[in-house]
Amino acid sequence: MLNLHVRPTLARVVDPVAAGLLRTGVTPDAVTVAGTVGVVLGALVFFPRGMFFTGTAIVFFCVLTDLLDGTMARRLGRTSRFGAWLDSTCDRVADAAVFSGLVLWFTGDGENRLLSGVALFCLVSGSIISYAKARAEGLGMTCDVGLAERAERLIVVLLGTLLAGLGLEVALDVALWLLAAASAVTVVQRLVEVRRQAALTP
Repeated sequence: MLNLHVRPTLARVVDPVAAGLLRTGVTPDAVTVAGTVGVVLGALVFFPRGMFFTGTAIVFFCVLTDLLDGTMARRLGRTSRFGAWLDSTCDRVADAAVFSGLVLWFTGDGENRLLSGVALFCLVSGSIISYAKARAEGLGMTCDVGLAERAERLIVVLLGTLLAGLGLEVALDVALWLLAAASAVTVVQRLVEVRRQAALTP
């Protein structure tokens, strides 16, 4: 999982920023909401227009708030169930915005019905991946397995949009197809894992 390797590196940058925001009175929940609004605007305003470089820069910057709000909450020493719920819900909103922006592009000026379907599949399968984990945990099981968790999905799609914004348009096509395949595999992996754990429960 990329989370295990990327987060410690980014923490060296995020920690001082989190401390500074806390000193100004900004709350973790406010950062969560602001970051989500930024992702939605970046994805839904720029991606449908084919302005992939600008959109990716905005989305990437705002996605980093997913690390920032958690760091702020830990520094305050008061993580809450509402904060955890808000963070997860906003993650789903942000993911939906990114892929919806791509669907709008491919059904509009991008004129590619097949890739609009692939982008839509990535959106839906990503929601299923997240729901499968949440539902398993609600039933007392774990479901952390999978080839493409949220961090991996975002890195792949944003790398594709970034390269497309730099003129390598085929990179977005490749990224979406790879992501669709990886997401399908992940759904199956989580199905198998939950079935395995359920079979062990008397």
